[in-house]
Amino acid sequence: PYRPLAIIICSALAIAGCDTVGDMLAPQEKIKIKGERVAVLKTDTTPVADVTLSDIPIKLPASVLNSDWTQPGGNASNNLQHLSAKGELNRIWSADIGAGSSSSVRLVATPVIGAGRIYTLDAEATLRAMDAASGSEVWRKDLTPEDQDSDKGFGGGVAFADGKVFVSTGFGFVAALDANSGQEVWRRQGAVPYRMAPVVADGKVYVATQENQLLAINAADGKVAWDHRGIAESAGILRSNSVAVEGDVVVVPYSSGELFALRADNGRVLWSDTLSRGGQLTPLASLSDIAARPVIDRGYIFAISHSGRLVAIEGRTGERVWTVDVGGTQRPWVAGDFVYVVTDDAKVLCVTRKDGKIRWKRQLQAFENEERKRGPVTWSGPVLASDRLILLSSQGEAVALSPFDGKTTAEINISTSAFIAPIVAQDTLYVLSDNAELTAYR
Repeated sequence: PYRPLAIIICSALAIAGCDTVGDMLAPQEKIKIKGERVAVLKTDTTPVADVTLSDIPIKLPASVLNSDWTQPGGNASNNLQHLSAKGELNRIWSADIGAGSSSSVRLVATPVIGAGRIYTLDAEATLRAMDAASGSEVWRKDLTPEDQDSDKGFGGGVAFADGKVFVSTGFGFVAALDANSGQEVWRRQGAVPYRMAPVVADGKVYVATQENQLLAINAADGKVAWDHRGIAESAGILRSNSVAVEGDVVVVPYSSGELFALRADNGRVLWSDTLSRGGQLTPLASLSDIAARPVIDRGYIFAISHSGRLVAIEGRTGERVWTVDVGGTQRPWVAGDFVYVVTDDAKVLCVTRKDGKIRWKRQLQAFENEERKRGPVTWSGPVLASDRLILLSSQGEAVALSPFDGKTTAEINISTSAFIAPIVAQDTLYVLSDNAELTAYR
């Protein structure tokens, strides 16, 4: 399990909600205050936009109407390019999915959508199936073991495949349930909590524990096909990420900062890389955790670490194609010849896929009080839908940026904090807030 101090610090980074947290997270400045000051945000070393690219047009793939969002990252490769959400994004329904974040638990699981239903896992390990069109509940299943407290099992996530819902939990088990009834099909119990959401591809369920052990589990019966271990790391960001799978390759990010490419059939290592970056100002800023989902796109792997590495890697050889010195905890969004990413210091970058140059950069609100650098604001996303880069903030705002120049095209008040990136299906944007309210916009 995570060390208590690491949990406290990482929770502060994720929640970023009060002045006390703001003081703790603020970068060093010439203000005299009582007590010891601790800086955790990195200095602004974000590369500047390349002026030689300003006249190069950004051409996006055509938007696609997707019916489902079956995996935590949308699909197994975490690569969705350009989705359709053509409407004005007016609120059409809201529903309570159970327990949200509190002082003792965190809501981290991304909802998934399959066969017209949306599946959610709340902060106290209750799994729900809801009608994706109306938000009405179809069934629910409390996954808390009889001898456990419900607030001890947060973490993990859900996936949908072949008429089943697959779930990983902080109680140390992975289970498959019938998607129609919620009846449990099988359960694989372990001794260590799961930190990752499951990904299902070609008959296997891929999920990793808090101790950086990846399991490849047969989706049919719950038996372990193979496993792989990274370096154990007790400190990490409190988020639920997942692997990327395409063909016979599984790309797994660990909290140690290690990134592995493995053979899907037997777990053999194809190559590995480390995305940690030295020279950071504070212990928190130097956390190596790869909390963001990696992306597989046309033979390249794109990944970002919290400690300050955005990379493109040649998928066959493991050779670095390019590196940008920025840190983040959100999945890079690849669309055509560009990669969009939000950094830890609230900058949205448009990066060329080929060589990692900055086409444009946009600064979002980084603090509640920008002048005094208090109350850090966390951004989740982006998703690209109908020519809009959509991001959510810990301040209860959703913003749509132009993917062509980064300018704001729309703002939506979502009324409460959100730390989980939105998902899109059937021309609808779904937002899960930190208090466990799920809202559909169209």
